[in-house]
Amino acid sequence: MPKKIRLGILGGGGDSLIGVLHRVASQINDNYEIVGAVFNPDFKSNMAFAKEIDIPTNRVYPDFDTMVEEEMKLPVSRRIQVFSVLTPNFLHFPMALKLLENGFHVICEKPMTTSLEEAKILQKAHKKAGTVFALTHTYTGYPMVRQMREMIKKGALGKIHKVDAVYYQGWINTIIHDKKKRSSVWRLDPKKAGISSCIGDIGVHAFNMVEYTTGLKVKSILSDFNYLYKDNKMDIDGTVLIRMSDTVKGVIRSSQVATGEENGLAISIYGEKAAFKWEQENPNFLYVLSDTKPTQVYKPGHAYNTKLSLDGTKLPPGHPEGIFDSMANIYLGAAKAIRGRKYNDGEFPTMTDGVRGMNFIEATVESHKGGNIWVDLEK
Repeated sequence: MPKKIRLGILGGGGDSLIGVLHRVASQINDNYEIVGAVFNPDFKSNMAFAKEIDIPTNRVYPDFDTMVEEEMKLPVSRRIQVFSVLTPNFLHFPMALKLLENGFHVICEKPMTTSLEEAKILQKAHKKAGTVFALTHTYTGYPMVRQMREMIKKGALGKIHKVDAVYYQGWINTIIHDKKKRSSVWRLDPKKAGISSCIGDIGVHAFNMVEYTTGLKVKSILSDFNYLYKDNKMDIDGTVLIRMSDTVKGVIRSSQVATGEENGLAISIYGEKAAFKWEQENPNFLYVLSDTKPTQVYKPGHAYNTKLSLDGTKLPPGHPEGIFDSMANIYLGAAKAIRGRKYNDGEFPTMTDGVRGMNFIEATVESHKGGNIWVDLEK
């Protein structure tokens, strides 16, 4: 067994959901060891949290710049190899850029940046660095999502006609109707979240799911947003029509004010021979629909699944695999790449996905502000 990859964590302290998700996921396949961190901007809180989760405090730093400076002084054999960037959106770009420029591998939360311009700058830096960059579109790690991708590659649906992706949550519904509350949430602050809340946070996941599973690229979009209040500068609900060609079209629906909804990401893909349906809240069931046959249900862990799906399955059939396992599969793929091993290009989203995501987000904002017009995405 090779030595574990030395991992540094940026952000994700305290009761952060995304923090515990990444930390647990990094440990699942025994590939990583967390050796350093800046969990919080307050150093006392930072140290207290490190002690709470039993991380050595000698490499818990007061801030990001100090962390990079001190790590670069260490010999390569001891230095952190890869950083997980789990901070609010506006910090993704400057942190990832500095890490790439100093030769580190990066695992970054989405959206990758707060603008397409930043994404392109990061793309150039990544190309120059030659290191691994993984973007954590978590849901691509589910075995049945990977099964969809591989079956579509092999022609299971035939020519695709229609795609319907939805991501509904309701958590902002308890905040948006209170002026004081909606002014204090960072996801509703353009300076911290970027130009979009709903599309930038969850709509981009649905967009990525469309391109990841179908293998097709969205060429143009038309969007319509809802802000609910004039003083709210960020979209909290959006519907986006998408065109992948003259004959392949679809819709991406996302909302943070869908009352009672929890984490309702789902996708339906309709082709000439069959259709797929998958829901994140029931991730172990991939439904295959047909006009001529009974509905089939694919489940993880069975020999009939593809290698990519089985590689991302850790338990025997009938044992539920969830969000931690999904994120762990992205960390597993990144570990293979960092170690120079062969891996499937579907094992983790990349810099390209990050640029595509920012292109999508900016295009949706442009479309809405332009009066709900069609906007082309870059090729």
